[in-house]
Amino acid sequence: MKRRKFIKNTVLGATAISMPVVLPGGRLFAATGSAMAEHLVFVAFAGGVRQQESVLQRYLLDSQEYPSEGNIMYNLLNGGYPTDKIVYGTDGTVSGDTPIPKILNQTLESQGTIFKEMISSHAGHYGGLNTLLTGNYQYTQGLNSKSQMPTIFEYVRRHMGVPASKVWYIGNGIGNSIPLLDYSIHPDYGSQYGANFLAPTITFGSDGFKHLKNAKIYHPEEELDPMYKMKYFLDNVWYSQGKSLPNIGNTEEEKIEIKQFFKDMFEKTEQGVIAHPPVSGGELDSIGYACEVMKRFKPKLSVVYLSSVDTCHSNFTAYLQNLHRADHGVGHLWNYIQNQVPEMSGNTAIILAPEQGRNLEPNNIVDANGFYSYDHSDENTRRVFGMMAGPGIQTNLSLGSEGNSKGDLLNIAPTIAEILGFKEDMINSGLTATNQSLFDLI
Repeated sequence: MKRRKFIKNTVLGATAISMPVVLPGGRLFAATGSAMAEHLVFVAFAGGVRQQESVLQRYLLDSQEYPSEGNIMYNLLNGGYPTDKIVYGTDGTVSGDTPIPKILNQTLESQGTIFKEMISSHAGHYGGLNTLLTGNYQYTQGLNSKSQMPTIFEYVRRHMGVPASKVWYIGNGIGNSIPLLDYSIHPDYGSQYGANFLAPTITFGSDGFKHLKNAKIYHPEEELDPMYKMKYFLDNVWYSQGKSLPNIGNTEEEKIEIKQFFKDMFEKTEQGVIAHPPVSGGELDSIGYACEVMKRFKPKLSVVYLSSVDTCHSNFTAYLQNLHRADHGVGHLWNYIQNQVPEMSGNTAIILAPEQGRNLEPNNIVDANGFYSYDHSDENTRRVFGMMAGPGIQTNLSLGSEGNSKGDLLNIAPTIAEILGFKEDMINSGLTATNQSLFDLI
């Protein structure tokens, strides 16, 4: 070890022992609530999921009036799969007659608690995702704008003193305002408590390989000075426009680590060794890179956003296939954490919920199988489900049913806070629409 690095590490080690650490929120120590799990993964099963094809397992019966029922999400849900008119598998857009083999030996439903009938008060993707991440129904919140209320990322980082590299938001693209929810514009929180946002299919896709793959890693002692001068110049240009340059608070060490991670991912992508699910492609590739994030950073909080089921607007067959593939991806992610990331195995909780449902009645668009498609605007869109599993979460518990809702998407953010052990801090902020987590409803 070089003398300078040895001295730096020794001083930092001594400082950590002898002096209290002042966290970003201004407190000396992190919240002392009783955590149920050390890590949490929240999958926003987004894009609009109808109750009928998911938890109700009616397959084609309630959508196409075809007498075929069954469970096409058998990593998540208990229940037998359809035996007739199989179109949800992987063999082409129209046929799809080869279902993906199950990954989990025990469904997430049996591993934890499922809320089979919850409420979403939004019929739009951005509003629904905003609710999931903030615990608020922000009806006046517009598209292409930052949230006005703090996100769960900011709550975690401010009240737990978690560094930026331990909070990740992984999306399957950069459209529909998805990247804007990594932090809010609330004056008590903001960018300094934000999450690292990653859109893997963009970053490690053709554009990423063209512009980012060969980015240089600068020597921290000899080559950073000119880079800082350039950064100062660019920052001043930003400031001259009357804007504040956002900074989510990655330390220089974290920035170097993240840059090395990106370099490694480009190499692993070229070698074809990313931890993708057995069936990959599309947003399932995002699942693979999410697994790589878990392996490298062991995040305190990870949010994974999936939305390919939005094809339901114009292609019901593709919607069924994407629903089936998303179930496969979540099964792979949970299995990977338990078996390939020992630091997270057995001490990680998972929560899953759509941001909205879909209409009861179809529109007039017909796909290649002659199936009608569905939008999202009516009362059926308010119907969603949610589930959670992990340490301290009751197993084999089912709550809610048709005509008897139990829970609201507003309860998701306080549930994350309760599992990670800082719910009291979140509630004391006075900024969530409810003080109740899903545990308070059991």
